[in-house]
Amino acid sequence: MKKILFSAYSLDVGGIETALITLLKEISKKYDITLALEKEQGIFFNELPKEIKIIKYEPSKFKNIILRKFLNFIKQQFFKIKYKNKFDFAGCFATYSFPASFVARTASKNCALWVHNNYLDFYDNNIIEYRKFFDDLKIFKYKKIVFVSDMDKRVFIAQYPEYSKRTIVCNNLIDYKDILKKSEEEIDDFKKDNIPTFINIGRHDEKQKKLSRIIEATKKLNKNGYKFKVVFIGKGTATNLYKEMAKNIKNIEFLGVKSNPYPYLKQSDALLMSSDFEGNPVVFVEAKVLNKPIITTDVSDSKKEIDKQYGIVVEKDDKAIYKGMKDFLDNGFIPQKFDAEKFNKEILEKLDKIIEK
Repeated sequence: MKKILFSAYSLDVGGIETALITLLKEISKKYDITLALEKEQGIFFNELPKEIKIIKYEPSKFKNIILRKFLNFIKQQFFKIKYKNKFDFAGCFATYSFPASFVARTASKNCALWVHNNYLDFYDNNIIEYRKFFDDLKIFKYKKIVFVSDMDKRVFIAQYPEYSKRTIVCNNLIDYKDILKKSEEEIDDFKKDNIPTFINIGRHDEKQKKLSRIIEATKKLNKNGYKFKVVFIGKGTATNLYKEMAKNIKNIEFLGVKSNPYPYLKQSDALLMSSDFEGNPVVFVEAKVLNKPIITTDVSDSKKEIDKQYGIVVEKDDKAIYKGMKDFLDNGFIPQKFDAEKFNKEILEKLDKIIEK
């Protein structure tokens, strides 16, 4: 049995963490897996298969820069002594984590970096910052670079054409049986009214998620006499900002983080996304599994994978979100049937190619 390692920040709530726990569950019987984390915490921690071993690799946060660098250098040397090239494969699953990148690159020469976002958008189209980010991750040391969307791959190759042969697009696995099962659980803090209900599930971060667009569109639709509800599942640095913006808007509810968001999604009428940029959101596939239409801004591969098949894709501004919500309220939308089994089978075939030399 091959020894493989995945590195990440934590197993807290989020699309990357959801994708990681699903992946580990799926392949835990096939490989001898070690998971390296900066933080041994998160709502998914208890869902880890018992056979998976845990390594904690947390860099020093000491305030003194010189001492911090020295301590981290010592930690790196100890890690190298114990784990350097001891695995048949290593994957850094948290793109943004430089410690996770160090762990994966050290653990195996056969290593891969997962890229879960459009980092050019994240850096406001600043090519210098974009390249610095990937250079600091030491992208040249990775044998494979895995993108969850074709668009993100194309953006990367435009800046790093010399690494184009190392790139591969592989979406995230989905535990569709678990989603269907968990969606049947009873909840007592949400009651479906006899009006259309939009739901947003994710981190509250204005730079990326732009939930202010949903709030502004809701205000306008209310003025035009539409009857509906908007439910936010999640939290983040902008939660208080959004609550202040939504003050006195009775048809907006904030329900906080949920370890099981599926009953809420099932009882809603449509998933609503307003982001400026995304990788390939796990919640898109979750909505497809539960046969829920998606209203989203034009992020990731949504034009190719969502528009007119599973929902409505709009431009990235308040007016477009308003138009998308209005279109759904006026006309509804029936998504096509999603074949989750086929979806996973194709991904597993790609994963074999990524992991195997």
